[in-house]
Amino acid sequence: MYPVLEQISKIGIVPVVKIDRAEDALPLAKALCAGGLPCAEVTFRTSAAAEAIKIMTTNFPEMCVGAGTVLNAAQVDAAVEAGAKFIVSPGLNPNTVKYCIEKNIPITPGTSSPSDIEQAIELGLEVVKFFPAEQSGGLAKIKAMAAPYVNMKFMPTGGISAKNLTTYLDFDKIIACGGSWMVPGDLINAGEWDKIEQLTREAVQTMLGFELIHIGINGANEDEALKIANRFGFMFGIPVKVGNSSIFAGSMIEVMKTPFKGTHGHIAIRTNYIERAVNYMSTVLGVEFVEPVRDEKGKYKALYMKEEVGGFAIHLLQK
Repeated sequence: MYPVLEQISKIGIVPVVKIDRAEDALPLAKALCAGGLPCAEVTFRTSAAAEAIKIMTTNFPEMCVGAGTVLNAAQVDAAVEAGAKFIVSPGLNPNTVKYCIEKNIPITPGTSSPSDIEQAIELGLEVVKFFPAEQSGGLAKIKAMAAPYVNMKFMPTGGISAKNLTTYLDFDKIIACGGSWMVPGDLINAGEWDKIEQLTREAVQTMLGFELIHIGINGANEDEALKIANRFGFMFGIPVKVGNSSIFAGSMIEVMKTPFKGTHGHIAIRTNYIERAVNYMSTVLGVEFVEPVRDEKGKYKALYMKEEVGGFAIHLLQK
């Protein structure tokens, strides 16, 4: 897979934007980055597209900016010259795909049938767009098509919203979802950048789904740990379970038998997609992580933040 597509996979959401005025590109890029999505697919449905891409990539070089609704080689050239890092097309035009492949330009053409997928495989593609997603059968159709084409991955666009985003992203053959609900045209044209930033931030939080799992308390020794756990059990009517290194009161409180990480203890927070959470928190928020725990496939299962907050170490867990 192209590195830029791996980057998109870590981001998880590709805002699909239609820009009528090139001067809107700069504040829009700022709003997207501030909201936590340093990514955009600028559609070639207006004459301002190429200039908008140039403005975004020049002023926000860390952004992953691509061109959408690309229909021919001339638009590919215009997009790449403006700084586009990837190309997206609504359908699978073999000539356009071949042109991009010859120039080593990442392209995800639109597909909606097994015949489209077979063309994409023949052309050597590993990732395709599924468009229009909801109107073409949604996740059920993607799963049905993914069954015989086990190496193909998808980026669905069309009808994706905050309501069905995680339903799509939960399927491991989907690298990311494209959508415009956080960048509606009326808000762009009205210059409502604060609202776009808010919608973008809400989209990220919906995707990541952070939730508190338990709080760990450092006990001085096993006797103290048992005393603390029993007190929580008594007050809240929850069972106490003794483990090898800690004692749980229900699922909310973990008391360590000997001091563990954190001055006072640790806080465990679970997320829908731990790799996307780490990417967002490290690249957008500047949070540093240490000591990853990986599964047999090399993916993150858990990892701690480098800093303590309020005397507590904090670690993320994969749901």
